[in-house]
Amino acid sequence: MPMLGLSLPTFISRAITLVIAFTVHEFAHAWTANSFGDNTPRANGRLTLNPLAHLDVMGSLMLLVVGFGWAKPVPVNPYALQRRSSAALMLVSLAGPLSNLLLAILASVFVRLNLVPNYRLAAFLPSASEFVFQFIIINLTLMLFNLIPLAPLDGDKIADYFLPPSWQRGLERIRPYGPMILLLMLFVLPYLGFDVFSLILLPPLRALYLLLTGG
Repeated sequence: MPMLGLSLPTFISRAITLVIAFTVHEFAHAWTANSFGDNTPRANGRLTLNPLAHLDVMGSLMLLVVGFGWAKPVPVNPYALQRRSSAALMLVSLAGPLSNLLLAILASVFVRLNLVPNYRLAAFLPSASEFVFQFIIINLTLMLFNLIPLAPLDGDKIADYFLPPSWQRGLERIRPYGPMILLLMLFVLPYLGFDVFSLILLPPLRALYLLLTGG
C-alpha cells in the first residue's frame, strides 16, 4: 500500500532507489576505508553490495515517506587508515556523497540521450521517466544532505579537513549537538514555518538537476 498519500508508482520508485542509493553510498565508504588500510568495514560485513548489510529500518522508511533518510553508518577506525591523516578520513567521508552524485550523473545520461520512455507497463508501476526522475532527485538530495557540516553527516568530517583551525574548533564544540540540531531542523522548525532544509537544499538541487538533465 502507498504510505502517507504516496502513489504506488512513486512508492515503488523510492523503494528501488533506496536499495540502490543507500547500498552504493555505504559501500563507497567501506571500499574507500578498506583501500586506505582500514579493515574495520570488512570485519563488520560492510564491504559488500548486499543491501541487507547497509539498510536502516527507520532511515529507509523516512526515504520512502518524505524522500530522504539514512542507512547504517559504516564503522571506520581513523587510526587504522594509512598515514592516519585527516585527508584519508575526509576522502572516506566524501566517497559516500560522491557515489550518489555519480549515480545521478549515470541516470541523467539516459535522459540526455532521450532513452527514457514515458509509458507504464502496468498501472501500478512507474514509467521509466518517473523512476529516473525520482532516482536523480533522491540521489542528489542524499548527496547534498550528507554534505551539510553537522555530525554525524559526512559533511562534518569533510568540513573539518578544509576549514581553518579556528573554524575547526568551533565545529568541534557543536559536534556533540549535531544529531539534536538535525532533528530540530528536520521535525520542529518546519512546523514553525521555517523549513531550513528547503532553503539550503532546494536551490543547489534545482541547479544540479537542470545541469544534469538539461531541463
